Amino acid sequence: MRILFTGGSGKAGRHAVAYLLDKGHRVVNVDQTPLDHPGVDNRIADITNAGQMFDVMASYAGYDELEPGTGVPRFDAVVHFAAIPRLLQTADNECYRVNTLGTYNVIDAAVKLGIRKVIFASSETTYGVCFADGERKPDYLPIDEEHPVVPEDSYAMSKVVNEVTARSFQRRSGFDIYGIRINNVIEPHEYVQNFPAYIAEPSQRRRNIFAYIDARDLGHMVDQCLVTDGLGFQIFNASNDDHSVGLSSAELIDRYYQGVPIRQIGERQTFYSNEKAKKMLGFSPKYNWGMYLHDNGAVK
Repeated sequence: MRILFTGGSGKAGRHAVAYLLDKGHRVVNVDQTPLDHPGVDNRIADITNAGQMFDVMASYAGYDELEPGTGVPRFDAVVHFAAIPRLLQTADNECYRVNTLGTYNVIDAAVKLGIRKVIFASSETTYGVCFADGERKPDYLPIDEEHPVVPEDSYAMSKVVNEVTARSFQRRSGFDIYGIRINNVIEPHEYVQNFPAYIAEPSQRRRNIFAYIDARDLGHMVDQCLVTDGLGFQIFNASNDDHSVGLSSAELIDRYYQGVPIRQIGERQTFYSNEKAKKMLGFSPKYNWGMYLHDNGAVK
């Protein structure tokens, strides 16, 4: 597939781009900073500028596409990851403006140019736990895509708005537009670097609902979204299968979630349900921190 990928130079994006390239896709990375990776095409553009989004989506990927003399090929899909990536990086209203306007511009251009598949990054923060003022417990566990989304911060608010925007564009166009509520993204080197501290002090992971998503498995999930057609508008949680700490589900519930309604859950099964993605997309995560560390945090 010929894919336009916004935000492919970021922490999550660069691993997803690498995965898609390995799968044989052609990827044009649209970002403020080029991605230095073999095989990727780069374009510098601003997602908050509607004209630039229309331009990059109606442009050649590289010089080789000039040779056939048949005009500019159409992109098969757009993957939209570009955003202010978290709270407390910019002014709150700037975070909200960039993320909401940027997403509108990207999906608007894609739909008007006839690109029938759009995948966009939403966030675990939409559930209102991650960036809450004080401790906020989920309404129930595990958290699935039906859990209420009532966040308190500008970043998560922007992600909720983006989901509404995407749903509206899908209703008008009939195209496939899928959102991924991405949990805390972990790069391979971060297992040895960070997880021993999480295992020693599990409360550090409470705001992430003790979940995570390996950056390589996120690339796999994006690819599954790309190859799965006909679902209309959908939202999917993205997480790995296990907790990000060494405690069992029962131990975590006893320590952090007393009084929270608990649905069926396995001994070490993630509290951030990925069952919908498994069922509808064939998502099958293959990485976990146990590949790098023992249960006590010692490096294997």
